[in-house]
Amino acid sequence: MGPSQSLFFFLTLALFSLLCSSTDYTNLVFKGCADQNFQDSNGIYKQTLKNLLDTLISQSSSSKFHNATSGDGSSSAINGLFQCRGDLSNDDCNSCVKRTPGLAQKLCGQAIAARVQLNGCYLRYEISGFRQVSGTELLYKVCGSTRASGTGFGDRLDLALGEIVKGVGSGSSGFYAGAYESVYVLGQCEGDLSSGDCVNCVKNAIDKSKSVCGSSISAQIYLQECYISYTYYPSGVPSNQQSFSQPSGTGRNTQKTVALVLGGLVGVGLVMACLLFAKSAFKKKPHAYKYSG
Repeated sequence: MGPSQSLFFFLTLALFSLLCSSTDYTNLVFKGCADQNFQDSNGIYKQTLKNLLDTLISQSSSSKFHNATSGDGSSSAINGLFQCRGDLSNDDCNSCVKRTPGLAQKLCGQAIAARVQLNGCYLRYEISGFRQVSGTELLYKVCGSTRASGTGFGDRLDLALGEIVKGVGSGSSGFYAGAYESVYVLGQCEGDLSSGDCVNCVKNAIDKSKSVCGSSISAQIYLQECYISYTYYPSGVPSNQQSFSQPSGTGRNTQKTVALVLGGLVGVGLVMACLLFAKSAFKKKPHAYKYSG
């Protein structure tokens, strides 16, 4: 491959990576499934669950959070909710939530309780009376493999994480994202939490991040009712990261600019990039946990 061909290929691959990042919000992070299955010989639970999921999907086109109950009587009712990340548009929220029922069916089958967490949203449901875990229970964690070197990281991280606490406690949305002291941080609470409960949940998530991830320069901590993430950039948080709240993605404004500049390069290189991306994607395996119940 000659120099011009190499440049063509890598520019196209870079463009494709940027475009792909715009749909990162639909990637699976983890799933949780109850051990028990519906006893549903007459199909009542199946229809009840369908009605519930249809309601949640419908609401996701105009809201970032919604909880609902479907079914008659406490014995056959199913409770459920969805929540989208605070920086998603209504259209992206709807697209994200639409993907969760199929994944829940595929990953959890007929389980009486399930949670599907994507990068941009999550959906959960459970049969009425199902024993819930604590709101501050650690469900899932991702600790970056790179460790901080030198001094000052701990202080920078503490200051940045403190911004999440102040951010979720100062407004009604329970969502905060921003850059502080070379650390990009993001936090969100379940939509029906009070401001005080949200702050307490986030503080718990911060404490857990310190105990389980230590000096990792990045982490994602998911509790039952809130989550946080952070990434440390020794050279400073990139400007495109600050303009779009997505811990591991690229800013939408940057995507549009690069797409316009490099649009003429899309062609054979894009096809090759797609094949490479697809090959790597099929190798990824989602992690899982079991609900207690």
